[in-house]
Amino acid sequence: MALAKLQKVLISDSLDPCCRDILQAGGIQVLEKPGLSKEELLVEIADCDGLIVRSATKVTAEVLEAAERLQVVGRAGTGVDNVDVEAATRKGVLVMNTPAGNSLSAAELTCGMILCLARQIPQAAASMKEGKWDRKKYMGMELNGKTLGVLGLGRIGREVATRMQAFGMKTIGYDPIITPETSAAFGVEQLPLEQIWPRCDFITVHTPLLPSTMGLLNDSTFAKCRRGVQVVNCARGGIVDEGALLRALQSGQCGGAALDVFTQEPPKERELVNHPNVICCPHLGASTREAQSRCGKEIAMQMVDMATGRGLAGVVNGQALSKAFAPQTKPWIALAKALGSVLRAAAKQAQGSLQLCTLGAPLKDAGSFLAPAVVSGMLAGGRQKEVTLVNALLLAQEAGLKVTASHSDVAPEPHGSSGLLQVSLQGTPLRAVGTVQGSTPLLLELGGATFKQPAPLAGHVLVYRAKASEPSTLPTLAGLLGKAGVQLQSYHSSGTVAGEQWSVAGLSAPLPDLAELKPRVTEAFQLHL
Repeated sequence: MALAKLQKVLISDSLDPCCRDILQAGGIQVLEKPGLSKEELLVEIADCDGLIVRSATKVTAEVLEAAERLQVVGRAGTGVDNVDVEAATRKGVLVMNTPAGNSLSAAELTCGMILCLARQIPQAAASMKEGKWDRKKYMGMELNGKTLGVLGLGRIGREVATRMQAFGMKTIGYDPIITPETSAAFGVEQLPLEQIWPRCDFITVHTPLLPSTMGLLNDSTFAKCRRGVQVVNCARGGIVDEGALLRALQSGQCGGAALDVFTQEPPKERELVNHPNVICCPHLGASTREAQSRCGKEIAMQMVDMATGRGLAGVVNGQALSKAFAPQTKPWIALAKALGSVLRAAAKQAQGSLQLCTLGAPLKDAGSFLAPAVVSGMLAGGRQKEVTLVNALLLAQEAGLKVTASHSDVAPEPHGSSGLLQVSLQGTPLRAVGTVQGSTPLLLELGGATFKQPAPLAGHVLVYRAKASEPSTLPTLAGLLGKAGVQLQSYHSSGTVAGEQWSVAGLSAPLPDLAELKPRVTEAFQLHL
């Protein structure tokens, strides 16, 4: 499932040349323009299908609104702090990053910062350049036997922990997601934060910047720490409260700090930067040749894979879309969209409560990606500009469509080994049931009427409901097809319910006018699936 027309990508920050080369080799036109002003970016992005950034470019709602063709934003690095993910999701723009690309570089910088704090290396080097020889002034400490608290035990946190264990440091830590058993496997004892503060000689933070982590180290937590604690932040500015850190340094509660990130970059307030016990770098965590090459290569390969339908990696806001690339789920995504389109056209509304039920063990975890697919089919063609698997659930909520999903491991035979998808709209008698055979989506039931043979839901489809006793419906349809030069590729009808039956006709092209057919049917509509 390749995204349509990913033809032109703008690279708006400085990246390794391999990024451009990989995109071009994948048949994608590349526009490299680092250092654009906000106004220039708004102009350049207008006709681009993709955007690749590092940290300098701010992908705001205004930028996204100006990007009429934009399908994907890729950040060459960890995190997406400089991308308005909610605005991107609303517009149906996929956001991806390279979470592993700069992990080693960030971890190594953190380890270097810990060493510099322990031995005051930057201060001693600066003193030598001033012509001094202050051996007594720069008395340091050994790391062997000291306790390092690692807050955040993802890729970077665990790399820091294992490297500092080689110096003989005892590593303790905290992470709300990583299990204690997992962290114990790489030598980190997990403890509650309240037990971590008083035990640490050094604390390093490796969490994302979230409301729950903003100001994680503050006046209150510093007061609980061992006097003279050393603090490292190479993660995100704001995790350490900079005002509280300065006060702790001034009182001696904090013995030293090493900072690679700041709340405002570059920092305008210089008191913290200029403190003699503070070591600072201008956000160099990913600034190695290897990390830049790795991140540039990874984000380019992710975009090429997405454009060619080979797969989707590093997704931040489109987990449902990533499932659409798996060969076994592609036809189910297509079925879900088709059932949503059929239901909307038959019910003539896309409001209320949409109920989705998956039946059969193979579909046990499928609701998470089939629900957005059904919604995208229901909302397609409405007031929204474009409905995708990225923004479907958000737009459904705004449109007043409540979506619920359920599952049963048991599916009626002969569908037990394949599965069934049922979709219904509360307040209407309509329920659409379908399955997949090979790679073909099939309609099994509509409005309580079961089809004698499953009806394919692909291409141009005419769906109509008529009285079973009406003999002229098929001749009228044949006449319409002949006049329009449209071929009938398939025809399936359902059993009779309340004297009426549904019919699904697969056509080579849509009929230009259904006026002659409508007097002979209860309802009729055309879809392109």
